[in-house]
Amino acid sequence: MNLTRRSFGYALAAMAAFAVAPSPSSAQNLTKLTFIQEWPVPDGFWVPWILGSKKGFYAEEGIELEIVTPPTVADTMKFLGTGRAQVAFTTVMDVIFAKEQQAPVTAIARYGRGNNWGILSPQGTPLAVADLKGKTIGIYNDAWTKAQLTMMLADAGLTLDDVSTVAATDDTVPLLLQKKVDAITGITNAEGTGMATTGGQRAEFLPATAHGVPNTPIFMIAGNDDWLKANPDLAKAFLRATQKSIEYAVAHPDEGVAAFFDLYSKAYDEKFITQQWKDTVPLFGEIGPDLMVSNEADWVALLDALKKFKVVSEVLEPSAYYTNQYLAQ
Repeated sequence: MNLTRRSFGYALAAMAAFAVAPSPSSAQNLTKLTFIQEWPVPDGFWVPWILGSKKGFYAEEGIELEIVTPPTVADTMKFLGTGRAQVAFTTVMDVIFAKEQQAPVTAIARYGRGNNWGILSPQGTPLAVADLKGKTIGIYNDAWTKAQLTMMLADAGLTLDDVSTVAATDDTVPLLLQKKVDAITGITNAEGTGMATTGGQRAEFLPATAHGVPNTPIFMIAGNDDWLKANPDLAKAFLRATQKSIEYAVAHPDEGVAAFFDLYSKAYDEKFITQQWKDTVPLFGEIGPDLMVSNEADWVALLDALKKFKVVSEVLEPSAYYTNQYLAQ
């Protein structure tokens, strides 16, 4: 079984939580922090905090970090909103949808500098947006995927009626490799990684941001509002350790992948995770003080698009969804 990010299924449901165990003497001085993840099984996006925990970056800030995998993708915000987790690695849209349900959650840092979602096609078969007319596209059956695809098509005067779509249950890559579709939706460091490791090819990529889709980062780190208000210094300490972890993992990719293997050896496709982290590193851009700082303009553009395409029933002010107040700037 070739375990990749999406084809893991729930093979490791029993592996619900991991904490890098400190020594008995130091454990008494650490505050346990539960960090719920975005996916039910481990993926390469987690390399920074896995490596940072192993290097002692969180312990240096007085934190014992517990990395928790949710039972399903829908449970990340439930854990965070109810306080079962204090912080979460999640997506920007999960934060927005949670706020729509009045959940007490706020994005406190970005993970990456932009939106790397788009259309992938087989190597040697690049597509322009206009070329999508009459094509069959493999998609995920969620509102944001359809909204982004709608925005891209509109850039060439097309609509969803001009294409056929096939919804994948958990992974669009097999649809493309089996030639059941002409192209798929996805991101460079998940579906793009899968095309490289499973398909042995570098997929052609049509970036959504070049065709009317906001460049807001896909992934965010979020916190429970009540916990943030009660523990501002701990939130700042967590983000300091996380930024240090990202910076170190970017500079030491092989060490990061090795740390991932040490913790999740039973859920590990070395080829996929190695490539996934390699594909993720460029998304951080130039490492600097603003690495995790959210951009107001990105949020404004995203919320305007959500309102225009009626993805959510009500759009709040950007400050209702995110804050930079726990980041050192």
